[in-house]
Amino acid sequence: MKTTLTVVLLLVASNTFMTIAWYGHLRFKHVALFTTIMASWLIALPEYALQVPANRAGYGHFTATQLKIIQEVISLSVFAVFAYFYLNEAPTWRTAAAFVLIVCAVALVRGDGPKAEEPKAEEKATENP
Repeated sequence: MKTTLTVVLLLVASNTFMTIAWYGHLRFKHVALFTTIMASWLIALPEYALQVPANRAGYGHFTATQLKIIQEVISLSVFAVFAYFYLNEAPTWRTAAAFVLIVCAVALVRGDGPKAEEPKAEEKATENP
């Protein structure tokens, strides 16, 4: 449970930075594109500093596919909050339906957890004398 919470919190923080880097500039169209790109890169740096440890901590507890789908659900959740409060874009029923389908994807892959590694031959020999 601790690993899951750590991974989710790191991914939420990571996706918050990335959403701001990708979409935060949309309210500042008067700012030069080069300046916007540089600012976005600086904002994205903490995203990588959080995303990489989240994936490293989560891999083994989750499969890579599970991590990616969890990340996508978090990314879309963070974006929905950002779009509503920062860009003043209200979600529609289609947005909600799409989100439900993505949550269903998480449920589908959740059962595909990491498989226990097969014991090595020498370990099997010591288990069955």
